[in-house]
Amino acid sequence: MAHWPWLFAINVPLGLVALSLIGALPRSARSGHSFDLLSAALNAATFGCFIAALSGFGQGQPAFLSVLELVACAAVGIVFVRRQAVLPAPMLPVDLFRRPVFALTVATSVCSFIGQTSAYVALPFLFQTVGGMSDTHTGLLMTPWPATVVVVAPIAGRLSDRYSAGLLGGLGLVAMCTGIVLLALLPPHPAWWNVAWRMSLAGAGFGFFQSPNNRLLISSVPHERSGAGSGMLSSARLSGQTTGAALVAVCFAFTETGGAGRGALVALMIGAGFAGVGAIFSSLRLVRKARG
Repeated sequence: MAHWPWLFAINVPLGLVALSLIGALPRSARSGHSFDLLSAALNAATFGCFIAALSGFGQGQPAFLSVLELVACAAVGIVFVRRQAVLPAPMLPVDLFRRPVFALTVATSVCSFIGQTSAYVALPFLFQTVGGMSDTHTGLLMTPWPATVVVVAPIAGRLSDRYSAGLLGGLGLVAMCTGIVLLALLPPHPAWWNVAWRMSLAGAGFGFFQSPNNRLLISSVPHERSGAGSGMLSSARLSGQTTGAALVAVCFAFTETGGAGRGALVALMIGAGFAGVGAIFSSLRLVRKARG
């Protein structure tokens, strides 16, 4: 509990500064509708049932209950999407998915975050069981991935002024996929540098993908729908992260007899697979651009 005073001392001034800057935001017209409570409930039920089903598979819940949750997810999801399609201001911008570039960009984002989170959650188990590393050593070896993202993401943002997000994102996700596969192929008790460069490769790939993809997602919607585009940006990220974490639990459950190391390896390969699928989705945007 000793850290709470420091958190309070840092966050309160930051919050006050943020509130003081509200007046600097550009004025925009207020929406003429109230909060859609029914759509929010349907949205929560759809994604809640899906994640609960995955979590159930991972935690040994009876299979029929998980299947029922998936059926409920599909049924409620259909009602939710149909409702959004007829609303003038939908919570889920179904109409924007008719734009191929927008749909492909959202799909690329979801796949990339599933791949990233699967790797993030599985790697500590791999390092400790296969690599025989301590908690401190494991934490240090997780650092190169986010550190490389911090360096590479601004560079990718500048390159997106000259090159297509489909190209940058595709190359980035191929690099991330390669890095994750190489991490899964680590020998027992690897040297720190042998782990660090593989983590950096995966991080560089993710950093190369993220900035151009986010920029394209926001710019592919009309200006007056930028709020909906921004909402889908966050929704894609959180959906991918939640699904990725739940999939790791499923991998551990289905490989229980092989130990945590086996489950981590399977989770890493699934994460690499999603990164590869994301690279395909990203590259398809080049085809759409060439045709369009």
